[in-house]
Amino acid sequence: MINEIINMNGYGIYVWSSFVFTLFSFGFLFAIVKINLIREKKTFEENFKQLNEEKIASAKRQKTYREILVNTSASKV
Repeated sequence: MINEIINMNGYGIYVWSSFVFTLFSFGFLFAIVKINLIREKKTFEENFKQLNEEKIASAKRQKTYREILVNTSASKV
């Protein structure tokens, strides 16, 4: 029974290799996106910390910046 599922009438090698390739590709893409997100977040935090108090207050009032600052440690500045 289990051999029939794995073998799939001779097509198992193609099906399972495609499945593994797809799973590996998604994992690789996820890792790259995650690394880029972390890098951009650090850049944003560094740039945000360089602002003066007036600009920080102005940025915290803007909707877009508030959404970004919710997930950064720079929001505690």
